[in-house]
Amino acid sequence: MQACTALAFNLHRKTEFLVALADYSIKCFDTETKELVSWMKGHDSSVSSISVHGSGRYAITTSTDTAQLWDLDTFQRKRKLNVRQSVGIQKVFFLPLSNTILSCFKDNSVFAWEFDTLHCKYRLPTPVEGSVLLYKVFAVTRDGQIFVAGGKSNHLHLWCLQTKQLKRIIQMPAKVRAVRHLEFLPDSFDGGSNQVLGVLSQDNIMRFINIETCKLLFYIGSHEEGISTAAVSSNGRYIASVMENGSLNLYSVQALVQEGNKPPPPMFKVKDWSKCTSEENKQAMRVTSGRSEWPWKSKGSKIQTRLLKLQVNSSLENKENELPGGLNKKRLQALLKGFGEYPAKYRMFVWRSLLQLPENHLAFSSLIDKGTHSAFVNIQNEYPIKSRKLLRVLQRTLSALAHWSDIFAETPYIPLLAFPFVKLFQNNQLICFEVVATVVVNFCQHWFEYFPNPPVNVLSMMENVLAHHDKELLQHLIKYKVTSQVYAWPLLETLFSEVLTREEWLKVFDNIFSNHPSYFLMIAVAYIICSRAPLLHCNQTADFEYFFHHRNNLDINVVIKKAYHLMEATPLDTHPQRVLDDFIPLTKGQYPVFNKYPTFVVDYQTQERERIRQDEIEYLRERQLAHELEAKAQERKAEDEAWYRKQELLREAEEQRRKMLLEEEEKLAEQKQRLAAVKRELKVKELQFLDASRRRFLKYQQDQRQMELKRLDDEIARKASMREQETAATVQDVEVRRLELESQRQLFEQHLIKDQEAVTKEVKEEVDAHRRKVDLEDHLVQRLMEIEREEKQKAQIVAEENLTKAEQKRVDTDWRLQALHKLRHDDQNREKHYEEIAKILHDNRVKEAELLKTMREAGGKKWEEVRQKKAQLEEEQKAAAAADEHRKQFLEDRMNDALELAEKLQREDGYFERLRDLKARHTERGVELQRVPRSGNICLNDLSASESSSHMSLDRRREELACQERELMAEVRRLRQKLTSQAQTRRPPTRFQATEWTP
Repeated sequence: MQACTALAFNLHRKTEFLVALADYSIKCFDTETKELVSWMKGHDSSVSSISVHGSGRYAITTSTDTAQLWDLDTFQRKRKLNVRQSVGIQKVFFLPLSNTILSCFKDNSVFAWEFDTLHCKYRLPTPVEGSVLLYKVFAVTRDGQIFVAGGKSNHLHLWCLQTKQLKRIIQMPAKVRAVRHLEFLPDSFDGGSNQVLGVLSQDNIMRFINIETCKLLFYIGSHEEGISTAAVSSNGRYIASVMENGSLNLYSVQALVQEGNKPPPPMFKVKDWSKCTSEENKQAMRVTSGRSEWPWKSKGSKIQTRLLKLQVNSSLENKENELPGGLNKKRLQALLKGFGEYPAKYRMFVWRSLLQLPENHLAFSSLIDKGTHSAFVNIQNEYPIKSRKLLRVLQRTLSALAHWSDIFAETPYIPLLAFPFVKLFQNNQLICFEVVATVVVNFCQHWFEYFPNPPVNVLSMMENVLAHHDKELLQHLIKYKVTSQVYAWPLLETLFSEVLTREEWLKVFDNIFSNHPSYFLMIAVAYIICSRAPLLHCNQTADFEYFFHHRNNLDINVVIKKAYHLMEATPLDTHPQRVLDDFIPLTKGQYPVFNKYPTFVVDYQTQERERIRQDEIEYLRERQLAHELEAKAQERKAEDEAWYRKQELLREAEEQRRKMLLEEEEKLAEQKQRLAAVKRELKVKELQFLDASRRRFLKYQQDQRQMELKRLDDEIARKASMREQETAATVQDVEVRRLELESQRQLFEQHLIKDQEAVTKEVKEEVDAHRRKVDLEDHLVQRLMEIEREEKQKAQIVAEENLTKAEQKRVDTDWRLQALHKLRHDDQNREKHYEEIAKILHDNRVKEAELLKTMREAGGKKWEEVRQKKAQLEEEQKAAAAADEHRKQFLEDRMNDALELAEKLQREDGYFERLRDLKARHTERGVELQRVPRSGNICLNDLSASESSSHMSLDRRREELACQERELMAEVRRLRQKLTSQAQTRRPPTRFQATEWTP
């Protein structure tokens, strides 16, 4: 769920690739497992580009504020490039075929860094002064020699990284106002020095120009179908572009350029899509390109869809002859036999395929980085080449060979052997080195076994072949003591470059590279046999030597055919193929070890050369020291002569100065006299000026003092007026403060009155509620007694009819005893309750007195006492509730006993149902009594209707209780009035105290 900002492929593990995301992180994915391999974090801004090293083991990620170097084996960050915030980074990338990192900043500065040490190698100088071009996009050729930069302008700057100088400024057409992308078009035969540059401008058209001739070759895209971005394949055959409308177009460079520089792939077969069967479709890939306008076609032209079908039914022999680049060795040999040579513009491509060059960029870079070998430092003295570039490439190639194997530093003919290939591949040093190394390893087998002598064994094989096919010529050579080192070795050590022209030499090596390594020796023998006529006429050694070191009038096609004839007609026992190994290409990654030579000889020569070099250095040092001593002696002699001349001049100058001093002294005396007179006049004028200044200063002081006095008077008056204003303001503030305190006092009194009224109202409501509660209890008790009396009367009437008078008397006596017992028990409970009430009243009076005393002594403890009162009130309420519960329980118990007794008596007379209903009604009334709170005791009425004395005692007790309650309420009122009068006599509290007070 993240946007992608950069992609990178060609890692060490080919199935992996890097993705930079919008959350500033970099992820590595595997294309086969489709899983995340690693997650790298460290950037604080969006990653704009990812550059991968040629080995695929390292990568550089670039953002605007930093560039970071990553190890792709461990996915750990190795180094980090930080810059100032004012100077941002445009791009940091690896140079191809080298261990150099190029960093481009937004201030147009370009630095080159050594990859191994990360030390700065060089910095490109500032471009042309006054230039407004700010670098935005960059491109480098494959050989890393040319660096192109562009930006918001129609100018392109071409830098030569070898000389660190601005090589050329290219001006694009006026339609181009800004450059968005730069891409070199690679060519397999230009040796990495790409000449065609693609420039994508702001009008979405990509123009391809030649940077040497500054000519427009072709362009892709149009205003209707603009290009957003483009990329070129590594072999330079195709151009892929993402269009503005979202489509992807694939262009063929061979179709865009009238003269294509890529061979058609022979292992692919082009067929029309409509003629392909379903079986072929399973093994084919359809490549489709959208509509586009070509420079030489009309707008209605259309790129047809093509089908590329692989040749899958190839035999085992063809597989063995398959070469890189889609070539086949058998077909190439057939082509060579038919035409005698390869096409000129495809020759380099065919050679690279035949030799199977590994293109080990990293290994070659390590050899180049070792510098120039000591054996080839002064090669220009031995081989004076007019072209400095060619000499430099030859020196680098020979140094790389010497660093690869020590034998090449001691071999005198190695420059002669390598020079033809250096001249042929001077624009691609890697290919040049690998071609020479392949030739040495395969076509120069057993050459170094008799070092430092020529390869006697190889020459003997050639002599045997010559003896078998032309004994007469061999006898002639032996007759004049011409050995194989005279007629064969010059051809081998120079690779025929001295006796053949360029075209003949290329034709010969077309055949050599296409055959077994023994064919190289057969070519030399064929050249000798085909030259038998002039050789038979030579009778001096110098003539033979001249013949094999200079070009001769000889048809090279005859020599080639003769060599093929020798390859077929030579017996196996004398054929060089029996001794020479088959062709073995160089290994990929690292070059093979080359040690097929006598090591002790090479080591001895190396030591001797080193000793001679040290002696030469010592001699040069001593000669330099002698020259320096001689120069110092001459310098000292010249200094002495100059010193004597200088002393003579000084003496003459001293005499002249003395005469001039005498004249000047006389003039000075006259000037002093005149100066004294002038000083006297000035002194008089100065005294007059000082006197006038003194008087003026005194007047100024008087004026200043008068002004100061006036200013002091004004200040005193101003301060007096300010003091009066402050006094008046203070009086007003005091008055306002008094009014505020008065309003606070009145407000506090109002709060007290309101609180008093609220408390009085609350107490009145409590008393009314208590009175209503007592009336309700009395009414309920009266109603209960009436109901009980009616029921009892009815029960007694029924009982009198069935029981005897004696039984009635006994029952009456028992009931009277029970009633008296209950009344006595009720009186005891009421007395206990009255005692509790009296005790509570006494406690309240004591506590109220303590409360008044505590309020007078410490007003700050009022809240604590209020909490104590509340706690005591809760205890009393609990006690009252317990008494109510006890009375209620007692009444219910007595009622249940009476009902049980009546039920027992009337069970036989059929009144059971009526009594059960009566019990249910009593139970409901008991529930109503539970809902009504009770503060006093309810006396139990006499259960007998005939006992009026019990009713009178109950009324009397009720009146006493009501009287006590009235006295308690009167006492509470007196206490509240007393508290209120005391609170009013106290000083009114402040505004903040009023909020804390509570009546």
